[in-house]
Amino acid sequence: MRKFISAMCICLSVFSLTACGTKNNGSGANKQSGHELALITDAGSIDDKSFNQGSYEGVVAYADESGKTQKYYQPKGKATEDLKQAIQLAVSGGAKVVVCSGFLFEVAVYELQKEYPDTKFILVDGTPHDESGKNNDINDNVVGITFAEQEAGFLAGYAAVKDGYKKLGFMGGIALPAVVRFGYGFVQGADYAAKEMGLTDVEVKYNYTDTFDATPEVQSAAASWYSQGTEVIFACGGSIGNSIMSAAEAAGKKVIGVDVDQSGESDSVITSAMKQLSTAVHDQIKSIYEGEFKGGQALVLTAKENAVGLPMDTSKFTTFTKEQYQTLLDSLVKGEIELQTDVDAKSVTDLKVTNVKVQAI
Repeated sequence: MRKFISAMCICLSVFSLTACGTKNNGSGANKQSGHELALITDAGSIDDKSFNQGSYEGVVAYADESGKTQKYYQPKGKATEDLKQAIQLAVSGGAKVVVCSGFLFEVAVYELQKEYPDTKFILVDGTPHDESGKNNDINDNVVGITFAEQEAGFLAGYAAVKDGYKKLGFMGGIALPAVVRFGYGFVQGADYAAKEMGLTDVEVKYNYTDTFDATPEVQSAAASWYSQGTEVIFACGGSIGNSIMSAAEAAGKKVIGVDVDQSGESDSVITSAMKQLSTAVHDQIKSIYEGEFKGGQALVLTAKENAVGLPMDTSKFTTFTKEQYQTLLDSLVKGEIELQTDVDAKSVTDLKVTNVKVQAI
């Protein structure tokens, strides 16, 4: 009997070690340890068809091509302590690379970067700093990545007006810096196109929903805008896009997606203001394993790095062409177009635009 029990124990031990090395491709509740790459989500989930999903796809892409194991974690809440606990859980579970998705992690990463000097941190859409915001030292094991969202928004606003839309809407989620930059760029892009076309009757309704969740309230607000004549809404805020798409489908109107190519989510989506989240995360992880990681800095990825843009191959424009898009994109890359951001204007009504009427709601 003792021999039988010993043999069973050995088998169970072997099984446990094998299980620890398997890839986890989806369950944040999986308690296995030994996952080398980890993604911590922010307020959303990895299937939000937007920001978190784009970041996670970068982790999965590198894991698949390299044979590394990966896992995602979803914090219990949004407080710094909740985020720190999720990071600590990932590190204790074997993570050597931790990707933190969203600016909510800025303080958490700042406080843990020294505690885990052997762990590499990739902070997407943020820069580490203390609670006061005055100290923003970045250790060599950390890189912060932000994007020029104003450029992506600019391209979307310009394309919409060039394609014949004159009554536009911007519905952002929570007024975080990245969301604000998307919105400001959208308004400026519409204004830029209106100037070129000699139009003075382009209108933009502008609002933040104060949530990233799909809710009946968001859908009702979008439906109201559409019924009042809005032709296309830039849905900029994670899952609120689902509510806006539902309203657009019911009204026969259009939507502009955000962060990733959302053309597959609804026939109402004419284009998406994209950030190359997956590529940025993948490339940073790859640089770690190839010994080229340049920590201790905050990167701002722009059109010059091909980090923002529109998915022209899947866009549903009727008159706006790839040639027009490329011309405008080249102007951004060359620095010929200067855009105002959240640093330059406290509210959308402070933007210096001339041919577009902005209605903040």
